[in-house]
Amino acid sequence: MQRLTMEIAPRASAHAMRCFSCALVVLLLAHHGSAQNTPLISGGGAFFTSTNGGNTNYYPITEPVLAAPLGQHILVESRAALIETFSPMGGSRPGYNHSHFIGETYLQSDFLVSPRLTIVAGHYLIPFDTYNERLSPPWIGNFQDGPLISPLGLLQGGSGLGGMLRGNAFASNKYSIGYAYFYSTRRNADQFAAHRGTGGRASLYLPGQGLELGLSYDRLLQGTHENFYGGYGWWTPPDTGLRVRSEFARGHHAQGGWLEVDYRLKAFGGYESAIGRIEPLFRMQQTFRRDTIVSDGLPLVNTQRADFGIDYHLPHSIRILSSYARQFSSAGNRNIWETGIAYRFLFPVWKGNEP
Repeated sequence: MQRLTMEIAPRASAHAMRCFSCALVVLLLAHHGSAQNTPLISGGGAFFTSTNGGNTNYYPITEPVLAAPLGQHILVESRAALIETFSPMGGSRPGYNHSHFIGETYLQSDFLVSPRLTIVAGHYLIPFDTYNERLSPPWIGNFQDGPLISPLGLLQGGSGLGGMLRGNAFASNKYSIGYAYFYSTRRNADQFAAHRGTGGRASLYLPGQGLELGLSYDRLLQGTHENFYGGYGWWTPPDTGLRVRSEFARGHHAQGGWLEVDYRLKAFGGYESAIGRIEPLFRMQQTFRRDTIVSDGLPLVNTQRADFGIDYHLPHSIRILSSYARQFSSAGNRNIWETGIAYRFLFPVWKGNEP
């Protein structure tokens, strides 16, 4: 399951307790604010299954998200992951292996300096292309697993530790230009692990056309220094139910891309009708090796994969996911069947007082 790339650490529970303590301090500080500063807990839960080569794995997942405003210019954000994995024993033995992961994905403070600039400090998601920041939560992505190229450009972990500048350099009714620049220091520990690196992303958004185009670059500054390049395009025509998304990434050892199309059948009675809740999906992926050094998380041979799926949107932010994929490579072709159900929640930590 490509989305679950986090390594299970032996002291993950201690890590979770430290993060919980940090979150508790933030909530206590926020409790003295006004009604507009009431912290929110959102996120989602999911139960996924993946059948590959006749073996079925099961993944119960919970990922809560905290957003706690501290006054008018500071926002503390955090996301945690609680993942259980059940996989067959193998070797004709009955039963399942079980493993679990508990830890934070990011914990950051956002300082809203101006409408054009936000300063981010802490443990944040690397802003390379779009999947890592926008589509990786299980209640958002159309498919339960991420693209084959998703490890590229994430500095071997997906999160950075340090600072980031981001915002819109220019914005109007016709277009806006966004940017993000980060520097991450190195930390070899169970808590807030990160690699040293720097990079950023620039984007152009045309709201009238529902079109966004962007370029990404970052550089790993420890061990063997490597450059990563990326580009993406999102097209969401207004009032159509159609979304087209694509990414390309190139690293020192491999490169590849993906194209994903989904369409809500809103033409048949609107989004809330029985047919309008259906969302057919298609994703095409390709990866190409530049060498065979194992350091980037991509397949070791050139690989093509086609994913077909149907999501069904139930009331109360519940979504049923189902997909079939056929993967082609010189290492062997295979079928991948995936099903799941995901739920998104949102509620205030406490009821705010009237100002």
